[in-house]
Amino acid sequence: QVQLVESGGGSVQAGGSLRLSCAASGRTFSRYVMGWFRQAPGKEREFVAAISTWTGGSTFYRDSRFSISRDNAKNTVNLQMNSLKPEDTAVYYCAATLRFLTTAHAMGGEGEYDYWGQGTQVTVSS
Repeated sequence: QVQLVESGGGSVQAGGSLRLSCAASGRTFSRYVMGWFRQAPGKEREFVAAISTWTGGSTFYRDSRFSISRDNAKNTVNLQMNSLKPEDTAVYYCAATLRFLTTAHAMGGEGEYDYWGQGTQVTVSS
């Protein structure tokens, strides 16, 4: 089992950038597919980005303004968000799974992830 803790959220002006981090417990972090999802008020949770296991050779994004990376030595996964817009305002969640996911469709599926963090708020003002 893995525990996830997000950090790096906050308030930013439109056009700005934020870098979210997710720290994971445990010694098998490199085996987990990691994802980021977000949920805006009154909306369903939606996929943001995902990265494959080990070296993270496969990454998928909902938007090219975002990039995901992982540091297995530090048990962290990061989400770099650039050119932020007010519609990016949401609670951002880190998620992890040991399932064997290789496609964008699979890695973007909320139901594929078994472990979730508590979320971090991102607010983008115009």
